[in-house]
Amino acid sequence: MSLPEAFDTELCLNGPRLQLRPMQARDAEQWLGIMADPEVMRYWHHGPWQTLDEAEVALLADRAAYLAGRSLKLGIYPQGSDLLLGMCQFFNIDAESRRGEIGYCLASSAQGQGYMGEALELFVEYLAIGLNMRRLEAEIDPRNGASARTLERMGFEREGLLRERWCIAGEVSDSALYGLLLESA
Repeated sequence: MSLPEAFDTELCLNGPRLQLRPMQARDAEQWLGIMADPEVMRYWHHGPWQTLDEAEVALLADRAAYLAGRSLKLGIYPQGSDLLLGMCQFFNIDAESRRGEIGYCLASSAQGQGYMGEALELFVEYLAIGLNMRRLEAEIDPRNGASARTLERMGFEREGLLRERWCIAGEVSDSALYGLLLESA
């Protein structure tokens, strides 16, 4: 099994309320709004963004990684809308082992409405069936109870704890490691 040399540029995953698709340059201001929000970034591995340039550079880097088949980052949008609610990402991919890591975030205004659960269901199904992955991993701050509950509802199991893994703006935090075996899910 091998990943595509590049992911499908027309990839679009549709759910009852949401659509997941690659983010575009026109999403830069909305992406900055999400990544600059201290509430969204509270449990992230870097501090909030400050400038539009950070969003534009990140979108260009994400697009290059996407086209090279190294990372799959899809924006989360309401059906029929260009309003960016967040993203789901697949990265640190080991094609031979058929595994990789997922990451995700959601705008503060969209939290608590079940969007991330719906988005991750679409995303995980695509990774399992569309890309034939065997194992998915996720790393979260263990203080992020909402993220832990979302992963556990998806069938992920907490497999470990990396103590004092990150230091962001002088605050030290741990990382909880979660795994999902897709072939047994």
